[in-house]
Amino acid sequence: MQDSVTVRMAAPAEQIWELVSDITNTGKFSPETIEAEWLGGATGPAVGVKFRGHVNRNGWGLKYWTVCRIVAADPGREFAFTVLGPGGRQVNTWRYRFAPVEGGTEVTESFEMHPMLPVRLYWLIAGRARGRTNRNGMRETLERIKAAVE
Repeated sequence: MQDSVTVRMAAPAEQIWELVSDITNTGKFSPETIEAEWLGGATGPAVGVKFRGHVNRNGWGLKYWTVCRIVAADPGREFAFTVLGPGGRQVNTWRYRFAPVEGGTEVTESFEMHPMLPVRLYWLIAGRARGRTNRNGMRETLERIKAAVE
């Protein structure tokens, strides 16, 4: 119930982190998240800050909003947020890690579904297809970010 994709980008980690951690940019890069907005008066990333993402699930018309909470905001190194479900329970954590390499940065995007019964049942039924969709979406997101920073 987890996976990751890594893409090398010819840009400094701090520059890429700034772009990714500003959730108002999400709709420019993600094939599923149309837009995102800060909540509670927040204007930037920090651990504990919440935002709302507008999702077009699988690109076939199921649109909904999710509330997310930032769980890592380490400039140039890591940015992560967890999608919150009913009762504020963590459903899925999305993470970006930035590793400086010669000539740029390796950026890894990953997801990890949290082990609760509804998520496990969903993964048993749709996991193979959803995993493929997530992998393709992560690659597309990272390639769009790469095009923006190079």
